[in-house]
Amino acid sequence: MLFMGLMSLDGPEDYGRLSDEKLLDKVAYGDQEAFRQLYQNTDRNMYSFILSIVKNPQDAEEIMQEAYLKIWTSAKSYKSQGKPLAWMFTIARNLCYMKFREQKHDSDVTIDDLTGMETGEVCQDIEMAADKMVLLAALNILKEEEREIVLLHTSAGMKHREIASSLKIPLATALSRYNRAMKKLENYLREE
Repeated sequence: MLFMGLMSLDGPEDYGRLSDEKLLDKVAYGDQEAFRQLYQNTDRNMYSFILSIVKNPQDAEEIMQEAYLKIWTSAKSYKSQGKPLAWMFTIARNLCYMKFREQKHDSDVTIDDLTGMETGEVCQDIEMAADKMVLLAALNILKEEEREIVLLHTSAGMKHREIASSLKIPLATALSRYNRAMKKLENYLREE
């Protein structure tokens, strides 16, 4: 009876205060609440990282779902190193490369999407495709490591220190790559 009283004094565990490392450890034992909290802590970073590789929002969302499913089923294989996000990024990167092997996308808009009567109105699909093509072309001028840093900073809102830590590079390297990439993008967009 005394043991039961002590249990109630502790109350429910506050998952929001746990590190991602501890959450991942709990996920390994099937703790769904820990998985939910881990997802909330990392989803923006994971999405931006995946998007930096595949450059397609729909593919990024699909791969992100697959990545979290893989994280749920493989959490027991995680070896504690203090870098769970790096482990999660590795899973995501592998899934991205598998996606590249399965299919290649030439364009989001096919000729079938453009058939029909001309109404003289602006076609949002074409307008969005054009904007997307300019953005993708701009991102394609960057080296992969520059593109990752730009997207992690701008899309995920990660600080340069966080980016350096998750990519396992010095802060000075992350900053110089970011600045170099931004200058390239600025010059490219000015010319366009």
